[in-house]
Amino acid sequence: MSELNNIKSWLHLQRAPGLGWVKIQPLLEACGDAEAVCQLHNLPSDAVLPAAAKSYLRQANDQDLEAELTWLSKPNNHILTVDDPLYPPQLRLINDPPLLLYVKGNPAVLLLPQLAVVGSRNASQAGLNNTQDFCHDLARQGLVITSGLAIGVDTQAHQAAVAAGGQTVAVMGTGINSIYPKQNKALAQTITNHGAVVSELPLDTPPHAHHFPRRNRIIAGLSMGTLVVEAAQKSGTLITARLSMEYNRPVMAIPGSIHNPLAKGCHALIKQGAKLVETAPDILQEIEPGIHMLSDQLSSKLHESSLEKSTGTPDIKLSESQQHILRHLDYHPTAFDDIVEGTQLTSGDVASDLLIMELAGVIEKLPGANYQKI
Repeated sequence: MSELNNIKSWLHLQRAPGLGWVKIQPLLEACGDAEAVCQLHNLPSDAVLPAAAKSYLRQANDQDLEAELTWLSKPNNHILTVDDPLYPPQLRLINDPPLLLYVKGNPAVLLLPQLAVVGSRNASQAGLNNTQDFCHDLARQGLVITSGLAIGVDTQAHQAAVAAGGQTVAVMGTGINSIYPKQNKALAQTITNHGAVVSELPLDTPPHAHHFPRRNRIIAGLSMGTLVVEAAQKSGTLITARLSMEYNRPVMAIPGSIHNPLAKGCHALIKQGAKLVETAPDILQEIEPGIHMLSDQLSSKLHESSLEKSTGTPDIKLSESQQHILRHLDYHPTAFDDIVEGTQLTSGDVASDLLIMELAGVIEKLPGANYQKI
């Protein structure tokens, strides 16, 4: 089955009423792929398929997908289906991963180690300053900063990553054509040039309150861990933190004054076992095991997709920036910061290229964010 036909099949499954990953997964195992499920081929007798979904699939027509396919044909627009080898493996591990992701920007960024940064929409100046400092430092060290494009902490997190020359991911609670809030439309465009804007919702879906908690599960699911900057005791921010804990990903919180109501959510999380963090190295230490696990997952997935690391001289074509990086590496460890300084590339570009080169078998990543030729 071609990639486009596979995308069409998943778009139909997304539209089918009453279907989600929990019901679709056993159908895939029985039928073989999404197209067979859509055509109702080889369905087991005990298949759990809602009547409305079955009715929709019997009448499904690719002409109904004209808007999505037109959008997909434009530059920098992508649809990642849950069975795509480039679908983020850390997101696939959650209980109800999105069937597909609309991605505007660079989908490869979703494979890099990400940190969720969340907090109050009405953050204090101290909270915004902390967001700026932490995200700037972490983005310069190659972490992708992932947040929800909301005003307040989210906006500051995205802007700090871009200013640091790093990469950032904005996960939306609306369709990817319906930027919310509207004042962040320019920021969303900037993010597509420094990472990606992502949504699981149909293209023109307007904002609805019940979509944003669903959006939060994607933020937590994409990330190696979650940093909470400021949050009141009853806050939507705490949903992302709770989900991160449920996914067995570390939650970190910045403490504040006992008199600041926006610190109470952070203090409550710390009492529940969240890591109290004061510096960027505190965060890197906490999520390092998750980064190693992500690297193993990607290597395994690429192996399954017959994209296994080659032995000897890799038979791949390196981009100009990757060749530039390779010229600054030797057969002894070189620190990430030294690579950035030596190449004069942004830390985000270096992180992306190093990941691709590592998975291709050109270089090896060593402990302490060091790299060397193979």
